[in-house]
Amino acid sequence: MPLSEHEQRMLEQMERALYAEDPKFASALEGSGLRTYTRRRVYQAVAGFLVGIALLMAGMVAKQVWLSVVGFLVMLGCAVLAVTGWRKAPKPGEQPAGGQQPRSQGRQRRSMMDRIEQRWQRRRDEQQGQ
Repeated sequence: MPLSEHEQRMLEQMERALYAEDPKFASALEGSGLRTYTRRRVYQAVAGFLVGIALLMAGMVAKQVWLSVVGFLVMLGCAVLAVTGWRKAPKPGEQPAGGQQPRSQGRQRRSMMDRIEQRWQRRRDEQQGQ
C-alpha cells in the first residue's frame, strides 16, 4: 500500500532530520536498501551461472547427459534471476518501486488494485472536504 502525500512528507522530514543529526549513521542505513539487495542477488546469479557452465562442461567430459542438462537449467535459471534483478534495481538517486515518481516520466501502466485504491482515496478526500 503506497504512502499518502502527507505520510511521504513526514518521512522526508524525518530523513532530513536524521541526516542533520547523524550523517554517518544515515549514510550507513542508506547502503543497506533495495539497491544493495538486488546488486547482491545479481552477483549471486552470475556465480550460479558460472557453476552451471562448470556442470555443463563436466557432464560433457564425463558423458553424463543428465549432468549437462542440470548445468544448462542452472545457467538458464541464474540468467533469468540476473536479468530480473538488474531491471528491478533502482538507479542511484532514484526512489525504489512504490515511491512517488516524477510526472515527467509519463503515465505508466498501473495495476487494477492501484487504480481502485486511487479512486477510493479520491472519494474519501472528497467526502472529508464537504
